[in-house]
Amino acid sequence: MAKGIGNGIPLAAVVTTPDIADKLTQRIHFNTFGGNPVSCAAGKAVMEVIENEKIQQNCLEMGSHIAEGLNRLKSKYEIIGDVRGRGLMIGVELVKNRRTKDPATDECLKIFEHAKDLGLLVGKGGFFGNVLRIKPPMCLTKADADFMIEVLDIGFGSI
Repeated sequence: MAKGIGNGIPLAAVVTTPDIADKLTQRIHFNTFGGNPVSCAAGKAVMEVIENEKIQQNCLEMGSHIAEGLNRLKSKYEIIGDVRGRGLMIGVELVKNRRTKDPATDECLKIFEHAKDLGLLVGKGGFFGNVLRIKPPMCLTKADADFMIEVLDIGFGSI
């Protein structure tokens, strides 16, 4: 894992099983920033903030709040075929028909652009480019989450 673990400072971590870790001790393993004391201090500080500010709990609560809001939108708009994810990593699959699951690729692009125009940046992916990828920062507030749901409601309503 990388990126967020250093909050902008070059840092990565490897998480594995004890068996695999043991095998790594028998080989030469190289990484660019291995053991950098500044990066390690930044990583430690990030972990302390996550713990002290209960960031994981916020992710759980805000992720649940967003999922509930998106599922309300799913009952309102037939284009939403699925809402899935965990915590603050959420995907909204857009389909032309919920029964056949035909991907709504063009519509996804339109909603993606509409959201951007209204000040909400989300990702787009999936095999057919028909999944809105929602990955907000871990410090997301309820007001931010409500704004996101409102913008997506407007976007879905424009299709």
